[in-house]
Amino acid sequence: MKIDRLLSIVILLMNRPLIQAKELADMFEVSVRTIYRDIESINGAGIPVVTYQGAGGGIGLMEGYRLDRNMLTERELADIFTALQSVSSYGGTGHTLLMEKISSVIPPSQTAAFRSKTAQLIVDFSPWGLQGPLEERLALIKEALEESAAVAFEYVAASGAASRRSVEPYTLVLKGQSWYLYGFCTGRGDFRLFKLLRMKSLVKEDRRYVRQDIPVGELPWSRGWADPAGTVPVVLRFSAAGRHLAEDYFDCSELQPESDGGYTVTVYYPEDNWLYGFLLSFGPAAEVLEPEHIRRRLGEIAAGIAAVYSEPPTQPANR
Repeated sequence: MKIDRLLSIVILLMNRPLIQAKELADMFEVSVRTIYRDIESINGAGIPVVTYQGAGGGIGLMEGYRLDRNMLTERELADIFTALQSVSSYGGTGHTLLMEKISSVIPPSQTAAFRSKTAQLIVDFSPWGLQGPLEERLALIKEALEESAAVAFEYVAASGAASRRSVEPYTLVLKGQSWYLYGFCTGRGDFRLFKLLRMKSLVKEDRRYVRQDIPVGELPWSRGWADPAGTVPVVLRFSAAGRHLAEDYFDCSELQPESDGGYTVTVYYPEDNWLYGFLLSFGPAAEVLEPEHIRRRLGEIAAGIAAVYSEPPTQPANR
């Protein structure tokens, strides 16, 4: 992402008198034009970076300028390092260089303490199984974001409806163990949130776009969940055999123990297809006590599933 590349460039300039734009472009796998845009951003942040022309020239800090290495505390550097480790666990391999550069500014006498701080918290976003196609989509979208290039793909909505979309990508979102793309859909004339696993035939288009300024507070991915009017209370009862599932998904303070060793819990979720799938994922370990209409609907879905498996498997038609 751009912010870690900017920080990495700044740290490189702190440790080297001059560096070539081409070398930076190769190092971060971006274009030379992107590097010069990064330099403009760094200058805009108040760090005077200058370009020296001719033989022996390059990019460096203004002569006489010294960046205070203590502008970030050791604890703050450790927090940044830990965050980069977390992002690098899935779809963020380009952060390794920045992590090395951060480590390089730690005095040798404090190296052991710094390593201890960065090992106190590990957040691993990677899935248990291999997700090769998803990694490819992440890489392509990141490339499009860097170049302000539109992307096109076939999208299958939760309803099952399929459509071809042309989207100006703005933000990659990791939410609830799933990756999403938030961008401007030209066909709908508005911003939309797309789940990467529902994309097919993703390609980068030749078309470029001018990125709009989007206030973070107006981004939509938590809006429905935060609005009490958009949620429904669901009372779940877990059997004694399903205690471990209840403890995996809910805070212990929310779980009410039952005399038979099970749990009862009340949760608030938007009522949609995701909710039915989530509740069914517990299988017979959990039972919906309330509300009645959700309990009834789950019974209908479960009966439909049982009907599918009561017959021999349907053979796919020859194509």
